[in-house]
This record gives sequence, C-alpha cells and structure tokens, in this order.
Amino acid sequence: MKYIEVKITTSETGIEPVSAALMGIGINDVEIDDPEEILGMIAAPAATEWYDETQIPEVERKAPSVKVYMDADDAGRAKAEEIRGAMERLRENLAGLMDLGPLTVETSVNDDAEWKDRWKEYFVPTRVSERIVVKPTWREYQRTGDELVIEIDPGMAFGTGTHETTSLSLRMLEKYVTPASRVLDVGTGSGILAIAAVLLGAEDVLGIDIDEDAVRVANENLALNGTADKARAIRGDLTAGVDYKADIVVANLLADLVMRLSPDAGRHLEKGGIYITSGILTSKKAQVAEVVKQSGFDILEVLEDGEWCSIVGRKL
Repeated sequence: MKYIEVKITTSETGIEPVSAALMGIGINDVEIDDPEEILGMIAAPAATEWYDETQIPEVERKAPSVKVYMDADDAGRAKAEEIRGAMERLRENLAGLMDLGPLTVETSVNDDAEWKDRWKEYFVPTRVSERIVVKPTWREYQRTGDELVIEIDPGMAFGTGTHETTSLSLRMLEKYVTPASRVLDVGTGSGILAIAAVLLGAEDVLGIDIDEDAVRVANENLALNGTADKARAIRGDLTAGVDYKADIVVANLLADLVMRLSPDAGRHLEKGGIYITSGILTSKKAQVAEVVKQSGFDILEVLEDGEWCSIVGRKL
C-alpha cells in the first residue's frame, strides 16, 4: 500500500515544539527518528550482555527528524501542505528563541513494506528493564532466568521498547503491576506495554490508540505473544467515550497529551489507583507534575532517563 511520508528535519530541542505544532493541526501519531539515541544504545557499556554488537550496522550521524505518515490520496496531500504551513508558523513564532535546526519539510510517496524493512536494519533483542527483553520477530534470542521476552513487529506503529519513554514505562509497570491488576494503556502503539502488563501478571488490559494501523498491529502483537486472551486494543482518542475501570492507567505520550489526559485519568481508577505517565521531556517535568497533582493524584516518584522522564501518581 502506498503512503505519504512527511519528514521534518529539526534539532534535539526542536523535537518537542515540532510535535506540539503537529498536535495543533490534529496529528498525534508521529515517528521520532533520532540517530543519536541509536548511537548511544550501541555505545552502552553493557550492550554485549543483551545482543551481538556485530549485528548492528553503523548509523549515520544526522539531524533528528519527526515523521508523519498518511494515505497517498488527496486528503493526505492536503494534510502534507498543512504540515508545511504549520512549520512555517513555528519558525516565525520561535525565531531567535529556540534552536529548531533546519526545520525543512520533505514529502515522499513510499510503499509500507519499505517502512517496515528500515526497522529490521538495527532492531535487535534488547533488555529494557530488570526482567523484560524486547525481541523483534525476525531475530533469535535464548531466554535466561526469569526474563520475560516480548516479541514485537512494529509494523506501522510506534513502540519497539528501545526508546527511553517506552523503557521508562516498562520499568514502572514492572514495579507496580500485581497479580489480578487491570490496566488501561492509553496510546498503546505497537501494544508493547499491554503485552508487558499481561506477562507481569495483569488479569485484564485494554489498549487504546487513535491510529487504526496501530490498533491492528497491537492486536497482532498481542496474539503473537499469547496475551490476546487477557488484552485487546481498540481505536479511540485518549479515553473519550471509554468506560473502563483499572488499577493502573499507563500513558506513554507527549507531555501535552499527558496533561490533556490527566483530568480524566482518575475517572478510570479507584482510590489508590496508579497513574504512570511517560514521554515527558525533563524540561516539562514540573509543569506536567503540577497538572497531575491538580487532577487528584499524589506524586509517588519521578524517574529520569536522559532528557526524558516518567511521573507516577496515586489517586487520592
């Protein structure tokens, strides 16, 4: 199937404002391509404990980018032009205030099979928490000890587990999921957090994503990992119209979406329920934490990894 790729080349500091500008025109699902993160993962001192470094090709040093994918039709082409206009306005509004990098907008028409193949070049089995290892479906891995191995084919959905925002979420799930937990995964992407919740002992899990492709991929991954009997993914805009009571709400989103979700998150939790948030730049940590507190939560902990953080609250 053909699709349009819109690539916005920016800077490390430009990733968040670019993503926020896209949200302002109704685009919530983006791919962040940051080669520095991949290089950092390769250079990790303990990397050889989890995978064969010789399997990972060299990654070209280049500016990070934010990518958006849409159908190759008239509506998709119109949206691409709307994105171009949004970036021009962003440049004007933040000129001299922030380094946005080149902020160039490139569009191309591709086949979805080509998109999937890009992941296969560098996605290898990786330990992302104390017990959880994420393994792509096309690579071999021998489980040891009490490891929990998640098989993932990202398809057209975000979520391989290697990004700090996802690994932070997985580490917090590992800490707070207990047997018989009910978990609501908002912005499920590839379904990796929903799968992890079941493997960690959750009794019932509901994943939500606004993107139809993500919902399809998540359900495929849930079945692949033998967790479809306890977890499923549905399409939705955050928790709008969703009637589901959980012990844990996990939301690996951008900071602005976390703040938008927080006032409604408590509706899905009983008193004492856990609210795990991630996808938050440390520069927005205080702002997001304040919104979480104002939404009826006591902040239990804040965990940081590089420039990203996870904020965990308990419903009062």
